[in-house]
Amino acid sequence: MLNGKTILVTGGTGSFGKKFTEIVVKEYEPKKVIIFSRDELKQHEMLTGGFDHPCLRYFIGDVRDSSRLYRAMRGVDIVVHAAALKQVPACEYNPMEAIMTNIMGARNIIDAAIDSDVQKVIALSTDKAVNPVNLYGATKLAAEKLFIQSNAYSRKTGAKFSCVRYGNVVGSRGSVIPLFFKQRENGRITVTDSRMTRFWITLEQGVRLVIKGIESMHGGEIFIPKIPSMNIMDLAKAIAPDCEIDAIGIRPGEKLHELLISVDEARHSLELDDMYVIKPAHPWWSDVNWVKGKPLPEGFSYGSDNNQEWLTIDALKKMIVSFS
Repeated sequence: MLNGKTILVTGGTGSFGKKFTEIVVKEYEPKKVIIFSRDELKQHEMLTGGFDHPCLRYFIGDVRDSSRLYRAMRGVDIVVHAAALKQVPACEYNPMEAIMTNIMGARNIIDAAIDSDVQKVIALSTDKAVNPVNLYGATKLAAEKLFIQSNAYSRKTGAKFSCVRYGNVVGSRGSVIPLFFKQRENGRITVTDSRMTRFWITLEQGVRLVIKGIESMHGGEIFIPKIPSMNIMDLAKAIAPDCEIDAIGIRPGEKLHELLISVDEARHSLELDDMYVIKPAHPWWSDVNWVKGKPLPEGFSYGSDNNQEWLTIDALKKMIVSFS
């Protein structure tokens, strides 16, 4: 699916964008991969840090700038939309900025993709978009709705839009792991609540999910991987077993547990071997899509606290060693 294609990656200098580019260039033969981001320094560091394959192009721009996106999408076949403001406290303190990037930026991506005859667009979302309690989650929920509903705007042979939704990424920017490493030097780890659970996924797993989504999407799906959960206390013990652990209380906009599929979404979702697919409940969706999927039982929800797969302290230690 990716061979011979021109791919645009928004937020291409971020943790996901770099890993996606690394895997695509190594395992496929794309015609061109366009790294679209607003930071010239990060683009320079990426280029001089080994991302200098002949198929790579570096394009400075902001998803808030629709005219720049139109220029960037000329001749593009596939768009991977990873650009976002994602730090929860920053989004709470700068709500208009979060809306401009995460929601209005999504609209600009959609308009440019439809008008530029892009084939497929897949956008990255988060578990925080399900029953959101903070602005970041609310903006990602709105972005999901925009991408899914935009299949109704695109003609039958036009651009197809889908999303992937997954949990916390091991070692990404903003991850708690670097914080715990730093706190370990002082002999004291801080957690917000000892009961807290989170979904956990590696960067490579996230990239593989996106590539699978691109290859298999009909347009309108939300793809959700089957991934393990972890308890925050287990993570702290895996990183700093000899440190004292202080519970400092849940921060504003933070959940005790995260959801990837709500009870209401489960009614029109399907289970596959390695992932779930949330189908759009709209008339433009064809029932022949994903006929091999298994319907979920009534009352099903996919939460970090009711997950069937959990990371042990030993498993977390192996993951942390790989990260560090």
